[in-house]
Amino acid sequence: MTVPAPAAARPSLLVPFLLGWGAGALLFVLVRTAGLALLGDPCRGRTLLALLVPLLLGPGGLAFTATNWGYPRRAALGLGLVVASFLPALAVGVRDIGVLRATGCAGGYVVIAPAGGNSVNEVSVRAGEGLDLTVRVGGYTPQSHPGTFVLSTASSTPGITLTLPRRQAPAGETVPLHVAVAPGTPPNTYTVGVRGVLRRGDRTFEADGTLDVNVRP
Repeated sequence: MTVPAPAAARPSLLVPFLLGWGAGALLFVLVRTAGLALLGDPCRGRTLLALLVPLLLGPGGLAFTATNWGYPRRAALGLGLVVASFLPALAVGVRDIGVLRATGCAGGYVVIAPAGGNSVNEVSVRAGEGLDLTVRVGGYTPQSHPGTFVLSTASSTPGITLTLPRRQAPAGETVPLHVAVAPGTPPNTYTVGVRGVLRRGDRTFEADGTLDVNVRP
């Protein structure tokens, strides 16, 4: 009686997967370290650096996996590269972009909101009435951009006036805003805006916000 030969053990795919992930993570660390050392400007080129490795590893790893699908170990290596494109590459990149926004590298904006409420981009007001809101400069911090922003308002119609009791405020500080609609203003949607400008030496930092006012009869 012939004893059947034992089946050959299937090669483990964990090792090539970990090798792919390790290679991707190592590439991310090397590129990020070199980029931070070479980029002298605190803003310029930082977004590209944050997204470069995820964009290389993700599509590249998927293409490598697809072309080697018939070879499980190579495909596992490609999947490791894809996972590395998300963690740590994309996770750290998203955090870096968040830091850039917090330091004003992505530009500023004016947040218009009800007192104690969330940001709004549209309100409804009857002709002859008014509405109390608040504004604050976002996208910058007092630490990254010390000083005060000069605030100004703009309205697309004489029937809507914006009143700011304070015309200067540092980044992040809330300032009251009153929107008044004159009696007889035709029902329509009008756009108003608030701008903040900070001048530091020969540089100017701007923040803008707009609001649609629906005038009801």
